[in-house]
Amino acid sequence: MNDASNRASLGAPTGADDDRDTVPVSDEQDWANLDAWLRREVPTLEGPLRVEQFNGGHANLTYCVSIGATELVVRRPPFGDIAPGAHDMAREFRVLHGLAPVFAPAPGALAFCDDVSVIGAPFLVVERRRGLVVRDEIPAELSDAPDAPRRISMALVDALAELHAIDPDAVGLGGLGRPEGFVERQLAGWHHRWHRVCGSAETGLFDEVHRRLVATQPMSTRVSIIHNDYKLDNAMFTAGDPDRVSSIFDWDMATLGDPLVDLGTLIGYWKDPSDPTDRAPTIDLDMTGFPSSHEIVERYARAGHDVEHIAWYETFALWKHAVVLAQLHHRFVVGDSTDDRLRRLGEHVQPIVELADSLLPS
Repeated sequence: MNDASNRASLGAPTGADDDRDTVPVSDEQDWANLDAWLRREVPTLEGPLRVEQFNGGHANLTYCVSIGATELVVRRPPFGDIAPGAHDMAREFRVLHGLAPVFAPAPGALAFCDDVSVIGAPFLVVERRRGLVVRDEIPAELSDAPDAPRRISMALVDALAELHAIDPDAVGLGGLGRPEGFVERQLAGWHHRWHRVCGSAETGLFDEVHRRLVATQPMSTRVSIIHNDYKLDNAMFTAGDPDRVSSIFDWDMATLGDPLVDLGTLIGYWKDPSDPTDRAPTIDLDMTGFPSSHEIVERYARAGHDVEHIAWYETFALWKHAVVLAQLHHRFVVGDSTDDRLRRLGEHVQPIVELADSLLPS
């Protein structure tokens, strides 16, 4: 937008008491269009529009939008080429609409827009929740609690176990996905995404790990609602309470499938001092003093969930994470993102493929 009168006021939202995860907007939208749409679709909004951008994620664009005293979260896909089925805002809205009444960490879904003329892409609007996200360090409001790393970790696992115990039919999500053949489709889909961004470059070991994953895939025996990107920095905690996850973000890939995909993702991101490479380069947290991934799996199993074959699911998560990093780096290289954090991710892709290869059970 060139007309300054069509721009939002970009600054700290009125009444903000913790804005460590928001920064001035770097990815501009048509704020005048968004303002008009929100006032039509969300009741009782009055006052000027103010916008900041959340700075924690690496893909979807997420904004804190304030109209008067009301704060909202607006999420849309990133700019540029989008892989089929990725960054699905309609899916995220549907999942949150079903989960929020029964699963406390799910934010309330307020509105969804599939009219791309508003800001150039589908987007959803959810309630703003305040709290603390563990990214580069444990915030002091959590770290001052005794044994904070363990308590945070166990709360994260307990929330996952609770999610996986929810009956999809009971919350209107029985038709969310096609659980039969889910893992097979994941293997094929992420393999295709790799070749979309990498072409024929450095595909030998990646393709070999894919072949071995397909050949050794365990039979899925359970179906749950799965988040599909479950990790520490997709969760929020209330100051002074490291024993309960207060919010979980980024539900755009949620579906019905094997719950061990979520547990594998969690431990796939869980940094291990014995690893020959950094398995989670998008997370700068020093995890010294945190429980081991083995303890994470034990805690999950204690809730009554089966954890057989978790080693396969951890390997699958690492292999998939290599694709995610390749996609993020490619987005920077082709100019679809100016986020300088993405520049360095390319150097981590091959070492993570090698780590996945080393962990894959025979």
